[in-house]
Amino acid sequence: MKVNIYDLNGEVKNKIDLPEIFNYPIRIDIIKKAFDVLRANKRQPYGADPLAGKRHATASAGKGLGVSRVPRLTQVGSRRAALAPGTVGGRRAHPPKAEKNWKEKINKKEKQMAIKSALSALTNKEIVKQRGHEFDEKITLPIVVEDRFKDIKKTKELVEVLKKLRVYEDIERAERGKHIRAGKGKRRGRKYKIPKSILIVSSRGDIHKSAANLPGLDVITPNQINIEYLAPGGNPGRLTIFTEEALKQIGGSK
Repeated sequence: MKVNIYDLNGEVKNKIDLPEIFNYPIRIDIIKKAFDVLRANKRQPYGADPLAGKRHATASAGKGLGVSRVPRLTQVGSRRAALAPGTVGGRRAHPPKAEKNWKEKINKKEKQMAIKSALSALTNKEIVKQRGHEFDEKITLPIVVEDRFKDIKKTKELVEVLKKLRVYEDIERAERGKHIRAGKGKRRGRKYKIPKSILIVSSRGDIHKSAANLPGLDVITPNQINIEYLAPGGNPGRLTIFTEEALKQIGGSK
């Protein structure tokens, strides 16, 4: 399968054969499984304080006095229940424990198959559209640009190049989709949610800084490729730009 190589003006400079790794069957079930395992292994363990609700001097009245036997505060004049689950200020019956193991496993070959499937999905325009990406249908996917692309130093220059490549509409879509998160996360340093837009795969260069401030856009090197970047949310078909050098590195990897 041949794709176009575009220059920084959006013109077709040459054509290139996609590496064999882009020709694998698209297994959405394997991609979803690999994504779920990756996210499970990124979870931070959490748990309650082992002494929560137990920092009281308490005693039970015992049997035969006609009162319930729940532990009560021992301070003079107080008959307030404490310590026991179900009482105000008492411990929780089954709190989350920090030692719980959240890790999940996946077979090595399944993980490799998921990445190959996700790379193959980048070439399918229908799957890319289903993710909601906006781009000119005349361009070939994945988008391959000349190596000068990685040396773009200014965000303003990058925006101009993306407009000439006819994919900047996807950045605007992500900007329109920015919204306040539902739930407590909004007061824990993650107030906004932003849809994922373009993924740029490039070897090290100025592009990693100049693209950092565009909404929903990620920039990675070829050896950083994983299922979370290729298929956010476990849904394959992310709109992706490769530099010519990065594409050759992927094709040479096993």
